[in-house]
Amino acid sequence: MLCFIIFCIFFIGILSKVTNAWCCSKVCLVGKTAIITGGNSGIGYQIALSLASRGCKVIIADKDDGSRSKHKIMEETNNKNIFVKKMDLASLNSVRKFAEYIKETQPKIDILINNAGIGSTALKFTEDGLQRTMQINYLGHFLLTYLLLDVMKKSAPSRIIFTNSIGCFFTLLKLEDLDPRENYPNPYKIYLKSKLFLAVAAKHFASKLRDSNVTVNSFHPGAARSGIFLKAVNDEISLYPIVLGLLTIPFGKSTEEAAQTAIHLACDKKVEDVTGKFFLECRQFLMPFQTTNTEFCKEVFEYSKKLVKLKPEEYTI
Repeated sequence: MLCFIIFCIFFIGILSKVTNAWCCSKVCLVGKTAIITGGNSGIGYQIALSLASRGCKVIIADKDDGSRSKHKIMEETNNKNIFVKKMDLASLNSVRKFAEYIKETQPKIDILINNAGIGSTALKFTEDGLQRTMQINYLGHFLLTYLLLDVMKKSAPSRIIFTNSIGCFFTLLKLEDLDPRENYPNPYKIYLKSKLFLAVAAKHFASKLRDSNVTVNSFHPGAARSGIFLKAVNDEISLYPIVLGLLTIPFGKSTEEAAQTAIHLACDKKVEDVTGKFFLECRQFLMPFQTTNTEFCKEVFEYSKKLVKLKPEEYTI
């Protein structure tokens, strides 16, 4: 399996360098507000920088101090409407506090970019008792998106965007994969499965919001030199993240290149009515097979609501 994934990363890396697309939209975003998770570094930072350069009000949600990133963006773009707020996706309580802050302080949210993620395959668990990679990559973003739905529906037309991975095409899901335990048979697949769950939930969000003028799409940024896998070495000394991380150094995109599809989805008029799709290089791509199973998508959605401890009075869709 690892050899196959290495081959895929190598192939996709070469392909992405040859076919790398750039967002050509010239749309001004003055008057718009965007939230970007993980906007303190990597792809998220480049997305924040680009949206800010178009006049957008940008709120960076990150577990790390974003003061330096904030000032760099303000200095480069002359946009003073850049804000940072601490949010740790590994804590459902932190996500809830951030969502409450947004609802109390922001009259509208036009763009929500769920970008933060980790590449760890370690079977570590959060304070909520959930597997860490699954919570940070998927369940934390699921909760954040759900809690902000009312604001985004009132702000419509608005856009929800999930940073995914083409790796989600190389695994299959069972419902119990959402809550893997210590005896999980293949922890190396947890990252891929977290991304496929993200695609499944995004598809169901899109279906539920189809008449609300809120679009929901996922995208693969390309094999980027963002350090996501090498950072995972802090969690585990494992061949898997080390090899994948090292492969992105010679074959990966720059983070600016990798941010282009997210920028395209955030502002291009060509996709203002497109929802429930998967994008690659600023173009629609195939959907992962299991996203076409409506009943499975519904089961994942309902189980996710249970795992993130949504209250019945919070159910909006």
